[in-house]
Amino acid sequence: MKTQVAIIGAGPSGLLLGQLLAKQGIDNVIVERVSGEYVLGRIRAGVLEQGMVDLLREAGVSERMDREGEVHTGVELAFNDKRVRIALDELTGGDTVMVYGQTEVTRDLMDARKEAGLTTVYEASNVQLHDVKTDAPYVTFEKDGEQVRLECDYIAGCDGFHGVSRQTIPDEVKTEHERVYPFGWLGLLSDTKPCHEELIYCKTDRGFALASMRSPTRSRYYIQVPLTDKVEDWSDDAFWTELKRRLPADVAATMETGPSIEKSIAPLRSFVCEPMQYGNMFLVGDAAHIVPPTGAKGLNLAASDVATLYKIMTRVYKDGDKDCVMQYSEICLRRVWHGERFSWWMTNMMHDFGEVEVNGTDSQTFSRFMESELNFYTDNEQGRRVIAMQYVGLPYEDIK
Repeated sequence: MKTQVAIIGAGPSGLLLGQLLAKQGIDNVIVERVSGEYVLGRIRAGVLEQGMVDLLREAGVSERMDREGEVHTGVELAFNDKRVRIALDELTGGDTVMVYGQTEVTRDLMDARKEAGLTTVYEASNVQLHDVKTDAPYVTFEKDGEQVRLECDYIAGCDGFHGVSRQTIPDEVKTEHERVYPFGWLGLLSDTKPCHEELIYCKTDRGFALASMRSPTRSRYYIQVPLTDKVEDWSDDAFWTELKRRLPADVAATMETGPSIEKSIAPLRSFVCEPMQYGNMFLVGDAAHIVPPTGAKGLNLAASDVATLYKIMTRVYKDGDKDCVMQYSEICLRRVWHGERFSWWMTNMMHDFGEVEVNGTDSQTFSRFMESELNFYTDNEQGRRVIAMQYVGLPYEDIK
């Protein structure tokens, strides 16, 4: 097999990159180790930044999103018996976010790729990347018992934190930064009416909670739990009871509950790999960086990586400018670190760290620092604007 860009991973970042490249006439093949059904079974993010919404429209896959997704002009922070609304559109000059599940984004991209007749190899095993520092890299994998070689010009590693792409970069070349948090999020998905028209981030003495949604009839809720907890420790009734204790009283009093469709516990971590490029291989999304979900940045940072690589590849194949590929890591990492910092900041402010010392500060002192931080940024318009600008997403950087 031969292609121009080999994409490793058929999650939303790989599929979006493939769709955008195909729109420019750039041939690409996606190689995925699991089945398409498995990919669609992943329950993930649901808040899309303005930049990602615009990118999906540019890719020609926004019809269902624009019809079924919900535009949100604000988000609430609840703490100390206060509820502060961050008016996103008013504070950013009109930018908003779109509530539309990652599963639905992935489904739309899969359908578009199938309709366009583009090649995706699912259930490919033993995927390996070769000669990525040369002008003739290639990928090998096994499919249906056969060894396959895929020759290409460039490789996009969109295969997640545990994928092979990042492991291809030698240890002496890369630097990995990591912060692991001492708690996780227990998430529950249910076919119930959302308890509020906008997301509510709650900081309480019992721990963090988030009231989110996927549609007008499907809700997504989270509560902070110790890392020692297991999903089977939490019945649906126990979850709903604890969630109501953490939500504002008036919201809890009227919220609709029901059986869970899915429950899972996600550990929280901050992670960045530098650089995000090795020769003609580029890391995209979770392969290069992980954020705690508090800032709704994971999928959105992946989209900004895709936007950067798409612009670079377009210039390479349309203008013959191969030197521009060296800008990829530098451009991506600037935005990644902004997203990492915002997610870290929101996580620190909104969660209860218990008795754990944080950054060399005892827990009680750290808690008072974060309480002051929340009050400072929410009590004045300039502070709320700082939150809003980052929540809707910083602008994508152009290629020089």
